[in-house]
Amino acid sequence: MTQVAEAPTENGRAGRRIADVLPGLLLAGALAAIAVLLADQPWIKAHLHVSALLIVIVLGMLWRTLRPVSNRTRPGIRMAQRSVLRWGVAGLGFRLSLGELAKIGGPALVVVVVSTALALAFGWWLARRIGIGEKLGLLLGVGGAICGASAVVAADSVVQGDQRDSALALAVITLLGTIGIALYPLLAHALHMSDFVFGVWDGASLHEMAQVVAAGFAISERAAQVATVVKLARIALLAPVVLLLGWRMRRHHEATGQAHVAPVPWFLVLFVVFAIVNSLGWLPARLGEAIKTGDLWLLCVGMAGVGLQTGVGDLRSAGVRPVLVGALQWLFLSALSYALAMWLCR
Repeated sequence: MTQVAEAPTENGRAGRRIADVLPGLLLAGALAAIAVLLADQPWIKAHLHVSALLIVIVLGMLWRTLRPVSNRTRPGIRMAQRSVLRWGVAGLGFRLSLGELAKIGGPALVVVVVSTALALAFGWWLARRIGIGEKLGLLLGVGGAICGASAVVAADSVVQGDQRDSALALAVITLLGTIGIALYPLLAHALHMSDFVFGVWDGASLHEMAQVVAAGFAISERAAQVATVVKLARIALLAPVVLLLGWRMRRHHEATGQAHVAPVPWFLVLFVVFAIVNSLGWLPARLGEAIKTGDLWLLCVGMAGVGLQTGVGDLRSAGVRPVLVGALQWLFLSALSYALAMWLCR
């Protein structure tokens, strides 16, 4: 008598899906744990001023370079790079407060909006002129103009670049922002900036939040506080810029007959919702801090996934042109935001 094979149950399929992604997620989680631990070391805090997000991308790239990623870990790494990282970007909304943004005043907000918009347009134009590839140029432009790694990840959800594009954009932004940590305080002293003007300039032009804070505290606590709020104002521009990118990519895909791009990425909707909830003050302080800590872990796991898909050799083969685009955009943004801050915020 012939036996008929039973159809897989929902529980069985779910179990197999978990088994498929677990090895890669565990690897990404282990790298995230190491990065968080390293970033919390006193010496690294005092001298290197790098965030766990920057450390974990380097760890992932080193792992990929020194030890090939196995097929067993690939599904989990892809999940970390996509789903987990997008939840982390959505959670950035819990760091925004409309009340805090209002405190820095209208002139500082004008500096942020004008300099970010013009730097974004300049970066995209420059990428086309130098010829580094449209998608890499879009990611570099958004990351340099808005908020570094998180902006690159958010933009990549609609740009859908090659695997190495996001990692290369992250590497360029990390390099330039690290230089800025040492350079900005020297320029502040040479140009005799006030704490408030420096804070506006710092927050409006450096790449990562950790870099902004490190450069600010090198001047004063007041400068760091102003820089942090100004940087949050830049982060608030992430949602409209990614929506603009989504609209642009949809038009391109419709013209070429490619797959349709979602009009509004789901994680951006959550980003806005979380920012509103945080602004209304509904969350107890302890719960808010716990959410921010959890979000940092999500971002680190996701960034590990990005790093694990790109080796050092991939970045070396890209050449000097992406670095040139990132550096010139940063120079443009830095000069413009400084001029506006001196004009409007003195």
